[in-house]
Amino acid sequence: MFTGIIQAEGYIEKIEPRQGDWKVTINTGKLDMSDVAIGDSIAANGICLTAIEFTDHSYVADVSGETLSVTTAGSWKPGTPVNLEKALRLQDRLGGHLVSGHVDGVGTVKSIAQDARSWRYKIEAPLAICKYIAEKGSICINGISLTVNEVEGCVFGINIVPHTIQETTIKHFEEGTAINLEVDLLARYLERMMSAPQNQQASNLTPEFLAQNGYK
Repeated sequence: MFTGIIQAEGYIEKIEPRQGDWKVTINTGKLDMSDVAIGDSIAANGICLTAIEFTDHSYVADVSGETLSVTTAGSWKPGTPVNLEKALRLQDRLGGHLVSGHVDGVGTVKSIAQDARSWRYKIEAPLAICKYIAEKGSICINGISLTVNEVEGCVFGINIVPHTIQETTIKHFEEGTAINLEVDLLARYLERMMSAPQNQQASNLTPEFLAQNGYK
């Protein structure tokens, strides 16, 4: 699990194709690697990857064919910048929201506009995950925990403050940039509970019940 609070900006150092998948070396920039062990998870642009080798300034991970096909990892090349976050520890502050590192879909940057010292981005999400994106809810973009400002169809807006621009790969976004999206875990589990097969025991979890208890 992760929090969506980016700890460093790194970059893809080397890609080694391996019979349909990749072995990738990621330079970790200023990320503190002193407490990393083989088998630990480090998210790169919101993709949970397992460290199979590491140094003080890099880690190596296997990237499966599935990951290459359903995330932006398939477009990585040496020099591609990536947001990095080590896995959450139970005693850590949860500064963002609970993030699994499992990408739900690839979205597209539709527009970018400056708003005082911040920037407003419009993002188009794939149709399959639009229903999980709610105004003032949480979404993870390339590993970054962000708040949804507004939603219209499959297009949603976010506001990015200067610190986030400076410390993450958002500074490299342009119109048309493809980005990894992970929706709020709670939205997925709520849908699953509400759509359970009818032959299972009836549940009190209904849209009416949720509305009465503050879930809009």
